[in-house]
Amino acid sequence: MTKQNINVNLSKIAGGAVQEKLNRAIKDVVKNILDPNTDPKKKRKISLSLTITPSEQRDSFGLATQVKTTLVPEKDVPATILVGKSNKGEIVANELKSGAVGQEFFDPDDETLKDDKGNPIDNSSSKASSVIDMQAKKKAGK
Repeated sequence: MTKQNINVNLSKIAGGAVQEKLNRAIKDVVKNILDPNTDPKKKRKISLSLTITPSEQRDSFGLATQVKTTLVPEKDVPATILVGKSNKGEIVANELKSGAVGQEFFDPDDETLKDDKGNPIDNSSSKASSVIDMQAKKKAGK
């Protein structure tokens, strides 16, 4: 077995600090991959940079290491904002929560009926007789 002339082991330089930096970067990349808010198909990157500064006598050199990660940003969160002017001429803006202007929706978080801007709708004035029981004929014919 021949002896190596160059004995520089990255995992042992600076008491293992370079390896620690690399391990931390890999952990950050794995965390980013597992984040459901990021695109799983996009590539992540870890760059290990070694900067060598020779001494004036050329008998040694300084070695500076840097580890950088390039992670995938979180996905955009879309929203539609309705804009306009009130009857008084004031500028107004509200998020469209129902998916269509003027459309009501049922909010599963608080189990209430809301307008397109997310405001609760007061159903106390609605007529109970306006509800049509589509199963009434089936129930009567048992």
